[in-house]
Amino acid sequence: MEFCIYWPLLFSRIIMSAHESDVHTISPEMPAMFDGMKLAAVATVLYIIVRCLNLKSPTAPPDLIYQDTALNRFLLKSCSQLTKEYIPPLLWGKSGHLQTALYGKLGRVSSPHPCGIRKYLPMQDGATATFDLFEPLGDHRTGDDITMVICPGIGNHSEKHYIRTFVDYAQKDGYRCAVLNHLGALPNIELTSPRMFTYGCTWEFASMVGYIKRAYPNTQLIVVGFSLGGNIVCKFLGENRANQERVLCCVSVCQGYSALRAQETFLQWDQFRRFYNFLMADNMKKIILSHRHSLFGGHSLKMIDADLSRLYTATSLMQIDDNIMRKFHGHRSLKEYYEKESCVHYIHNVDVPLLLVNSADDPLVHDSLLTIPRTLAAKKPNVIFALTLHGGHLGFFEGAVLFPQPLTWMDKVIVGYANAICQWEKQKPPCQSDHLSEGSCLKEKA
Repeated sequence: MEFCIYWPLLFSRIIMSAHESDVHTISPEMPAMFDGMKLAAVATVLYIIVRCLNLKSPTAPPDLIYQDTALNRFLLKSCSQLTKEYIPPLLWGKSGHLQTALYGKLGRVSSPHPCGIRKYLPMQDGATATFDLFEPLGDHRTGDDITMVICPGIGNHSEKHYIRTFVDYAQKDGYRCAVLNHLGALPNIELTSPRMFTYGCTWEFASMVGYIKRAYPNTQLIVVGFSLGGNIVCKFLGENRANQERVLCCVSVCQGYSALRAQETFLQWDQFRRFYNFLMADNMKKIILSHRHSLFGGHSLKMIDADLSRLYTATSLMQIDDNIMRKFHGHRSLKEYYEKESCVHYIHNVDVPLLLVNSADDPLVHDSLLTIPRTLAAKKPNVIFALTLHGGHLGFFEGAVLFPQPLTWMDKVIVGYANAICQWEKQKPPCQSDHLSEGSCLKEKA
């Protein structure tokens, strides 16, 4: 406010000095005034930078919601990342937008190239699911055979940098990794049916898990889902309790839990979600158009023209979902599609240990959606909800000042939590259900 008031005073002073002098000379006070203007401009720019980069925000451990059980106490003691400060890079890491943008454009720093084998799985409806299988690079610390079954984010696959970085890290810790390639996401794999991946279809993930169980009858599973993949894995486990057989635990990172609740927030400009919505819709258009012949080849020309016309003019994911995606499974409306495909209606059926991770500055996931994991962790003893102050959407970069480390906090948390679960199973105490009454929920705040 003081800066805004200063400008009229300065202007009036310049005019008065011009009238008071008959010659065109500059007052001796003018250089000092211009120096003050420069300082004010620099101060304004620095203030904007500090606000935009959120530099004054503190660092803190994640905010945890969980019930006081023997297992949860063991997990929090063994997985130190959940109880220690998460420290993002000093200059830009406290901005959720920059964390999200860096993940989106770069993926990860110095991404490794793990060597895997691509598997093809024919589906009953004629589709062909694919996943990449990566064998462990050493023995697991427990000596057991453990496989991580991984579901990436929207339109992602095993070749994405953040997946490659995580897989390499997990392999080195003794985990076999199976990574689903979302149907239609790989640019060099043609669709074999008029259908591609959707927000909550679990068919391809179930097919991959079934293959792993058959091929490795002695393996136990760690289920991991990123963003949209988090919705799919939680829905998969909750759809049928038989899906939880041989599953040690599940980790979901940065998912939104309910597409129906999220659609309204995605149309808001708060945190530029409307802009992110437009970018994701544009990416979905490219994926759909790259498979236009497979997806629309069986329709009449009139119907194809109508579908493509609506696709070209769509500016949000909701418009694409309503005009294209919901039709793959015969949903009558967008509301029905979002209700049927959101894990919020199934996640309460998950009884294996479940770690739900979100970031408070995630520009894609509105805070109102986080009441779902908060409520779940307060009611179910198998759930831990971890909310970081910073991290953006699938960012969670760590680093000293400017340059992030190759491994992120997210990578370390997932493997650390999985290691703790495996150790618990190996050295399970006699009392497996030692927990306080159902109403006793602890909440750790930073």
